[in-house]
Amino acid sequence: MHAIRVHKTGNPEVLTYEQVPDPTPGKGQALVRLQAIGVNFIDIYYRTGVYPKDLPFIPGEEGAGTVEAVGEGVTSVRSGDRVAYTSVAGSYAERAIAPADRLVRLPENVGFNEGAAIMLQGITAQYLATSTYPIRRDDRVLIHAAAGGVGLLLVQFAKLRGATVIGTVSTEEKASLASAAGADHTILYTQTDFADEVKRITGGRGVHAVYDSVGKDTFDRSLTCLAPRGCMVSFGQSSGKVGPFDIYRLSAGGSLFLTRPTIGHYIATREELEARAGEVLDLVSTGRLSLRIGQILPLEEAAKAHSLLASRKTAGKVLLVPA
Repeated sequence: MHAIRVHKTGNPEVLTYEQVPDPTPGKGQALVRLQAIGVNFIDIYYRTGVYPKDLPFIPGEEGAGTVEAVGEGVTSVRSGDRVAYTSVAGSYAERAIAPADRLVRLPENVGFNEGAAIMLQGITAQYLATSTYPIRRDDRVLIHAAAGGVGLLLVQFAKLRGATVIGTVSTEEKASLASAAGADHTILYTQTDFADEVKRITGGRGVHAVYDSVGKDTFDRSLTCLAPRGCMVSFGQSSGKVGPFDIYRLSAGGSLFLTRPTIGHYIATREELEARAGEVLDLVSTGRLSLRIGQILPLEEAAKAHSLLASRKTAGKVLLVPA
């Protein structure tokens, strides 16, 4: 089969398309023939070495396809099942091995592209809005990168829970996308100081929560947007890592809360994975959650996909599709 492999960390060009042996499922595992593969910032972090990983490796942690075979003891899925998964390494390939208990069956009316596009970002939006900071009716929340893959979904989750949503975006086109997803206010951070605009929009009261996937470029100003006892949810670093932090700033800012969540701790058990994925897939299946797929590229163009995502010029999900 063909796969993308990384033999040394670096720029997108280190993603090489090559022939590799077909994998065989072991005990508790399933072999999935992939039809669509999600591209995420965590893939870039591994490719560049920001997150360490033994070399060589097949990148990617999200995919959707058909179960081709199962290993010993597997009863949760069987050959022919349509499934999707996230947080399982090695999805930039025509076939991948996954622990069977990490696979989620797709509803009949949810396709492979939708399945690969929704698992990581949809579950992320779900846990951020329901668990990390459980949004309440009439809360005010600020969502950075509101037209991105997670951003568009998080805006919708926040609106489903009754919040007033302020979203930051880079262009008028992205502002339109965020508004269509339900954002009550959009701020072009390329033209306006977003912190000043948040204060104006909220009448100086600030927001109850900030959801920030950008990191270094937005962190400091985001803290100033919070109301007393507000929560800063820093869940990504597309602009770079946040530097050393003096926790006294939380006290001075109004007894603020700060958290750095990651999806693995929110789907640690099979039961929690099924509950979160089940809610997300049900919302997609019934049309209450709209999914935007921005780019679909052949698997061999993984380098291009990474460049597009890193440029922060994409809107919605980027997918790879095997030949």
